[in-house]
Amino acid sequence: MIKEITVKTSKRNELIDITNKLEEIVKESEVKDGILVVFVPHTTAGITINENSDPDVKDDSLAALEEIVPKLDFRHNEGNSDSHIKSSMMGHSETIIIKDSKLLLGTWQGIMLCEFDGPRSRKVIVKVIGD
Repeated sequence: MIKEITVKTSKRNELIDITNKLEEIVKESEVKDGILVVFVPHTTAGITINENSDPDVKDDSLAALEEIVPKLDFRHNEGNSDSHIKSSMMGHSETIIIKDSKLLLGTWQGIMLCEFDGPRSRKVIVKVIGD
C-alpha cells in the first residue's frame, strides 16, 4: 500500500511531528507485522526520527543545523543552498518496523518532516509492507 500525505509548513526551518498521521496509515493498512517506509521527494526537506516530547529538542536541532550550515552567499542562485545541504544531512527517508499493527518506536521517539526552505506544502510518500 502506498499513500501520500501533505504537510503545510509555516516557517523557513522547522521540524513537524507526523507520527500520528503515519500511525493512522499503518492502522488503515491492517498490516500486523512489517515495515513502514517514509520518503520525502523534495531536495530542501527531509525526514528524521528524534524526541517528540520536549519541543526544545526540535529547537536545539534546528539551531545546531543553522550553526553547521549557515545561510551564506553560495553559488546556487536560488539562495537556498543551505536548505539543500541540511536536507542531505538529515536524509530523505526512514524505515520503521511495524509490530502488532504499531510502529516500533522508542518511548520518546517521533517521526518528523524537516522543512528547510519553507513555508511550503510538502508531500510525504508512505509505503506499508507486510502481511
